[in-house]
Amino acid sequence: MNNPNFVHWIDHPLVQHKLSLMRNKNASTNSFRTLLNELSTLMAYEVTRDMEVSYVTIETPLETMQAPCIDGKKLAIICILRGGTGFLDGMLKIVPGARVGHVGLYRDPHTLESVEYFFKAPQNMHERDAIVVDAMLATGNSAVAAITRIKQTQPKSIKFMCLLACPEGISNMREAHPDVHIYTAAIDRQLNEDGYILPGLGDAGDRIFGTK
Repeated sequence: MNNPNFVHWIDHPLVQHKLSLMRNKNASTNSFRTLLNELSTLMAYEVTRDMEVSYVTIETPLETMQAPCIDGKKLAIICILRGGTGFLDGMLKIVPGARVGHVGLYRDPHTLESVEYFFKAPQNMHERDAIVVDAMLATGNSAVAAITRIKQTQPKSIKFMCLLACPEGISNMREAHPDVHIYTAAIDRQLNEDGYILPGLGDAGDRIFGTK
């Protein structure tokens, strides 16, 4: 499933180590949050690897030069509530000038379809590259719905980043949004009958916020 043209598996040893600690059912809420913050910073390096740079004139202690710089204000991080918010602090450490948006979706427990209840995106999305973040790509319904909504704002580009993905979610995304690349720390085996990823790490939102 690691198609370099569509799915990018971030297999850095530090990412994999921290993810393993997060999977442990005995990890505390505080530990889970801290690890996610650290892991999202590491993943941000990969998802922003191809960001455009422009050259500006600076003075080093020795001479004048043309130096490459990125414009964080041209980046929009769009969090899918609730799980996506756990990525935010870690990513903003890398690109503090990025704008932030939110998509509120909940999964109907019977149909597993996503229902939107909130949407707020930064202005001038046509000038911005969007990174959509969520904890899981399980059925893929939430990610597909969020990206469909975000495309209405006409961003320059869209990427999707998550902790875990599975074949079912990847297939759903590939069919609905073949132009959107997926960045993930792991591609797990499958979904169970309730739509949770196996082996997974449980409900990421509950583990981030300590609500269960």
